[in-house]
Amino acid sequence: MKSIMLLLGLMHGTHFTTGMPLERRYLLEEFPELVNCKENSKVLEVGCGNGSTVLPILRGNENIIVYACDCSNEALERVKETVYASNKVSFEHRFHPFCCDFSVTVFPTWLACNPCQENIAQTQQLCFSDGRGKSQKNLNDSYSLSESRCCIGGVDFVTLIFTLSALPLHRMPESIKECFSVLKPGGLLFFRDYGLYDMSMLRFEIDKRVGFREYMRSDGTRSYFFCLDTVRNLFVGAGFTELELEYCCVKSVNRRNGKSMRRVWVHGKFQKPV
Repeated sequence: MKSIMLLLGLMHGTHFTTGMPLERRYLLEEFPELVNCKENSKVLEVGCGNGSTVLPILRGNENIIVYACDCSNEALERVKETVYASNKVSFEHRFHPFCCDFSVTVFPTWLACNPCQENIAQTQQLCFSDGRGKSQKNLNDSYSLSESRCCIGGVDFVTLIFTLSALPLHRMPESIKECFSVLKPGGLLFFRDYGLYDMSMLRFEIDKRVGFREYMRSDGTRSYFFCLDTVRNLFVGAGFTELELEYCCVKSVNRRNGKSMRRVWVHGKFQKPV
């Protein structure tokens, strides 16, 4: 957990940026389930941004299927360009982006339709657990969000990496419940976000504060800084079981100016009960 790889692998922005993304290579080390999972397991990356989370998952497991959403069509175009530029044909077949702002709307029902959400353990055989079948025409790179006859049967994993902190605090509970609803029983949610007293929090001016531990960036986006109790209450309140929850602290030194940077992140792993 304390590896300096965390710092080298992290792109802190929650929205897309220009240029090639800095891949979050630490993800597979911190969340090895993404590698050691059954063939054709599905992961939903929420807030995919420029693809810094998507790429290491696709590289690290050649049998995993990645569904990735973002509220920005521009970001989705950028991440598609990045994935396709990798020259890995298999990436294109295993990567399915779609536009969705989970902070204000529900996930499309082709991820997990209402009947499957109510009784998903018994109805998985009716859904396309391997991402293939008659409804595949609705599950392509363009993803218009049109409804299929059934759904993909839910996902095995949800990644929520430096995304939740951009939401207003009052919207977080419902957004987490949405993540819970599309997970299969026993599925895992992987969480990482800004922690209390992170360097970026201490740099905010007092007039940028818009709530308790909540600040407004110059680009109009929000940034919330979590303590462990807040994260625990949010996820357990949504129905999850806590498996791992801790602070991850890293100190580095800028070689050019000699200034030290102290980063504080919250690492969490939560499971949907079987």
